[in-house]
Amino acid sequence: MEHIAIAIDGPAGSGKSTAAREVARKLGITYLDTGAMYRSVALKALKNGIDPRDSASVTALLPDTDLRIRIEDGVQHFILDGEDVTGQIRTPEVSRGASDVGVNPAVRLFLVAMQREIAKGQDVVMDGRDIGTYVLPDAPFKFFLTADSKTRALRRYNELLEKGTDKTFEAVHEELLARDANDSGREFAPLRAADDAVLIDTTDLTAGETVELILNTVQAGKK
Repeated sequence: MEHIAIAIDGPAGSGKSTAAREVARKLGITYLDTGAMYRSVALKALKNGIDPRDSASVTALLPDTDLRIRIEDGVQHFILDGEDVTGQIRTPEVSRGASDVGVNPAVRLFLVAMQREIAKGQDVVMDGRDIGTYVLPDAPFKFFLTADSKTRALRRYNELLEKGTDKTFEAVHEELLARDANDSGREFAPLRAADDAVLIDTTDLTAGETVELILNTVQAGKK
């Protein structure tokens, strides 16, 4: 029996991770946070004093990188070289680093192989920037979420406020635009909507409404 794969792509702040997590919960299937995998590689580079933009040095780390995903009480934990780094990968510095290592083809190939292997063995919802176009091009359900850049920046700013950030909204917006340019402009597997993806503009949608749109499409498409 073939496993169900749902690919949800989109830029930072589009709501894809929130939607993917909830869609997976409602369907009772696995959610894989692929962005956290890139964050983990970025964190390893930073811990080793390596600039995430230094492709050669980051690539040299990969053979000795052991990244595992453990689910405890429905929550994914990312275990990097034996250490649970789930709480360490959500800082702005690591976010920037994730975008930087994401343009490195060696990093993408390393992580994509893991992602495809996970999808082979179970029903999954994956979110990212190239799931529908590159990681799981044959996924039967593909979605591309987007939103106005200021709306996306405000969502990210509010998340950071809860963590006590001292950043201004303007700074968060500028970082988001820079990340958009980085993700869309990379040569290897850039951020873009798959030709057969369902486009959803989440600017004026609640998270619940976005989830319902996705679930309705999946239910209608199931044989």
